Amino acid sequence: AQQGRVREKTYGKQKIYFADQEQLPAASDEELRGLDGEIAGLSGKVQALQQSCRQMEAELKDLNSSMTTSEMGREIGELRKDCASYTEKLERIKSATNHVTPEEKEKVCSEQKLYCQEWRRRKRMATELLDAILEGYPKSKKQFFEEVGIETDEDHNVTLPAAV
Repeated sequence: AQQGRVREKTYGKQKIYFADQEQLPAASDEELRGLDGEIAGLSGKVQALQQSCRQMEAELKDLNSSMTTSEMGREIGELRKDCASYTEKLERIKSATNHVTPEEKEKVCSEQKLYCQEWRRRKRMATELLDAILEGYPKSKKQFFEEVGIETDEDHNVTLPAAV
């Protein structure tokens, strides 16, 4: 600082030293434009390299998350075993001799429909009868059911099958 190569500035108790730029040669406008162009070119290069780096990182992430060749081989082996067991099961089902004929199936379906209709009819009749009794009953419906010993479908989590 005493020789004049470095300048000194004092801010309170602190001193800052920096190079004396007056001793440096001044750059011409052409040199400044050339440097600006070089900076712009290098900035473009940096952006292109950053974009390339992002693409490569994404590709690396995809590759790291995918299966390796040995894992893929094990997976294929497991899938082939599953496929073979399903094929065997299908063959057993196809070769079974106790198939249900369409007539038997239709008969069972019609019987189920008939029984469900009867269930609905009887449930409706019982509900109407119990509602008539409860009109003059001083206690709650729940208390009445407990006293008489009535169990409802809801007590046993039973629901009527949907009408087909």
